[in-house]
Amino acid sequence: MDTPTTTAIRRARRAKRGSFAVRNAAPSPLARAGGRIGAGPVIAGSVQAADLYRLMAWLSPAYPIGAFSYSSGIEWAVEARDIADATSLERWLAVMVGEGSGFCDAVFIVHAHRAVAQRDDGALRAVAELAAAFAPSKERTLETTAQGRAFLDATRAAWPTPALDRLLSVCRGAVALPVAVAAAAAGHAIALAPALHVYLQALAANLVSAGVRLIPIGQTDGQRVLAALEPVVAATAKRAPATALDEVGGAAFRADLASMRHETQRTRLFRS
Repeated sequence: MDTPTTTAIRRARRAKRGSFAVRNAAPSPLARAGGRIGAGPVIAGSVQAADLYRLMAWLSPAYPIGAFSYSSGIEWAVEARDIADATSLERWLAVMVGEGSGFCDAVFIVHAHRAVAQRDDGALRAVAELAAAFAPSKERTLETTAQGRAFLDATRAAWPTPALDRLLSVCRGAVALPVAVAAAAAGHAIALAPALHVYLQALAANLVSAGVRLIPIGQTDGQRVLAALEPVVAATAKRAPATALDEVGGAAFRADLASMRHETQRTRLFRS
């Protein structure tokens, strides 16, 4: 039988496992300055306060990249009745995040972040080209590259780093969103783990928001879906760093077909 003490210990252990450990990561500008740059103190045992501030800004729904206008094919899935309620939305998104575009984006973030941190222009170019070519439909290509371009423009203006200039100099074509986010994070010495986890949470939240508007379901049900996706996001963030770039791939075939069908859908609210 649990006592209050054993329950508290168990909760503390779970909290410790769930924190963003950055012990082996390159120190952020805040850490190098002794934790006194304007954004505030270091959060002990977790992500740096300044790093968290930047990630929350870049991956906020308010960041001007137009994320709200894309549904990644969910609009067609709702019309086809593949998604009809909160339960079916949760199932659909669990596959997208864990086995489809979410997982692929996570792998691209891992390898782009490493390439920038190691100043490996060849590896960075390879990741950027693969990420841009990996979208399964015309609309999904637009979704990732248009947001990638908008992210680069906004971040170079407000949060400049030479890493973003370097990314543009080595890439000959469009830049996918996960590569742009990874380059910004590495350029600001933000560790891979929190950048990856926050990106996936923001992706899941944006897709939930699309589902809430399209089905429609209530905001509370939307938050229940997002809460249910937490372990999927965590598992994807854990799996991606162990995946080689030439092993990246998805298995969300119905979601990929939905993005293709959306291109000719008669009535559309979203761009994808």
